[in-house]
Amino acid sequence: MSAHVHDLLVVGGGPAGAATAYWAASAGLDVVFVEKKEFPREKTCGDGLTPRGVHQVEEMGLADALSPFHRFGGLRTIAHGRTIEMSWPGHPVYPDYGYVVRRCDLDQFVAENAVAAGATLLLSTEALRPIEGEDGRIGGAVVQDRDGSTEGTESTILARYVVVADGANSRFGRALGTVRDRSYPMGMAIRTYYESPAHDDPWIESALDVRDRRGNAMPGYGWIFPVGNGTINVGVGLLSTFRDYREVNTSFLMEEFAHSLPEHWGIDPTKPVQPPTGGRLPMAGSVGPKAGPNWLVVGDAAGAVNPFNGEGIDYAYETGRLAAGLIAEAAARSDDAVLTRYQGMLEEEYGLYFKVANLFAKVIGNPVLVRELTRVGMRSKPLMEWALRVMANLLRDEERGAAEAAYGAIAAVVRLVPDRFTRVGAA
Repeated sequence: MSAHVHDLLVVGGGPAGAATAYWAASAGLDVVFVEKKEFPREKTCGDGLTPRGVHQVEEMGLADALSPFHRFGGLRTIAHGRTIEMSWPGHPVYPDYGYVVRRCDLDQFVAENAVAAGATLLLSTEALRPIEGEDGRIGGAVVQDRDGSTEGTESTILARYVVVADGANSRFGRALGTVRDRSYPMGMAIRTYYESPAHDDPWIESALDVRDRRGNAMPGYGWIFPVGNGTINVGVGLLSTFRDYREVNTSFLMEEFAHSLPEHWGIDPTKPVQPPTGGRLPMAGSVGPKAGPNWLVVGDAAGAVNPFNGEGIDYAYETGRLAAGLIAEAAARSDDAVLTRYQGMLEEEYGLYFKVANLFAKVIGNPVLVRELTRVGMRSKPLMEWALRVMANLLRDEERGAAEAAYGAIAAVVRLVPDRFTRVGAA
């Protein structure tokens, strides 16, 4: 690498990194972003883009890029022998549809869009560690070319600003001192794909009452997302608030859930398309600090994942866009103090919502409460439709008071739950 100093280095080429690169380049900044793998690459994910995520992708000018993929109109929820189908609610900002797009496709065309906007993308390039400067500032990163033909050559990329977007297990963020607040929930998920005649079903599906083949209740929730290419994405998610979280065998959960899928999916549970893969996700903005003198942390690296449903793609796009805007402003004004507004802006946008979701995560760590809450909810479609708006973070401005009410109600429930059910595992 030359001694050229870029305006912005983005560490990571996934949703948060690509969105940051796109918006910063669109603002006229000299942007380079690095991705340690080659595209296309697999990523453990449900592959679902809900309305918030679709909105951000379309805002980046990619509506046509989404059109070949499977579009769905809402959520089918199954629990206690009941089924409810709910369309996405009308909203003045977000669309009433979503898409299922495999991450190997989605991440590639969003990253290529950032390149088209003027950003430089370096693939097979891992940011190993920050270049330390004065007063907590960093001057860029030491990177390594992961292409075997170059034998892992190390070099440097210099930049005035750095955005950390290297995912849930952020090595670069940890080098800057970011840590997860262990009082917040950690998510764990495992997924694979199955061939299915219902691969283009108009609903994504959520199983709130997961049971094994003998009918015994299991922790967590299950999902089935039709991909539209002959396969469906099937997975199980679990929160660390469940008291036996550390002892859960996710491979067993996955196998049992596959055997319990409703007949309309028509799968052979013994023949996944590929071996299941899993991972852990920090949630509710639980990783910090999120800002330094000339650097910001976005997406999964900041724990920007919704504890209600494990969504992270939309928050990755949103935090990346927010970070890019602040850095563009700081660069234009030659005033790095602009970046100090980042934490407050995140708090204003997500603070109360993540607080409610965090409390809810504690409640659903109690299997007895989960069973009763879902049993009551599944008897009322209006109640479940309201829950969908809350959990997908699709409340309209006039409904914001509902979040306040939900916080009070959930807080009251949590106080009634024994500590042994509400403590968060130190995962």
